[in-house]
Amino acid sequence: MTKVKICGLKEIEHVETAVQAGADFIGFMFAPSKRRITVEEAVELAKAIPSTVKKVGVFVNEESATIRQIAKEVGLDYIQYHGDETPEQIQEIGLPAIKAFSIHGEEDVMRAATYDVDYYLFDAPGSDFRGGSGKSFDWMLLDKVKIPLEKVILAGGLNNENVGLAIMLVEPFAVDVSSGVEVDGRKSSAAITNFIETAKGELIL
Repeated sequence: MTKVKICGLKEIEHVETAVQAGADFIGFMFAPSKRRITVEEAVELAKAIPSTVKKVGVFVNEESATIRQIAKEVGLDYIQYHGDETPEQIQEIGLPAIKAFSIHGEEDVMRAATYDVDYYLFDAPGSDFRGGSGKSFDWMLLDKVKIPLEKVILAGGLNNENVGLAIMLVEPFAVDVSSGVEVDGRKSSAAITNFIETAKGELIL
């Protein structure tokens, strides 16, 4: 069954909904974004997340010491690198890692193979910020990927209407959603629940 990551959570109501609905990963934004939260806020939200649900911190070109400190304070299970981090930087930090790649074309997909991380997240190019644009990319580009599908996380423009098709075509390990479960720029508990149920096959026709 496909895993689900709900990213950019800021309110306890939505964290609890995601956990109850069966989310496998919950993402906190520590990079510039309208979904950015403070370390103190993340610590409080993390208290509602059981150990069976993995906590992911999203960073963009952050200092290594800052990443390590936040990971320790919040109890992060994975660091998601969404910037220009090199393979060497990620190895030097030494924490479980997800590397995000903004897909413009085939060369971006091929570049993933130069990294040695736990998971590879393929996303649409961002707009004002890295990621979170709410737009999708050409999923067929992932036919060129040189890494196992069980390490692939698909993101970018996913929502309740298209996630079933995305899973069928790409067969990723997990799907990642943020803006696709928002209404008027705020997370929706109903949308979070529907997305998770659809992605896990309970609502796919």
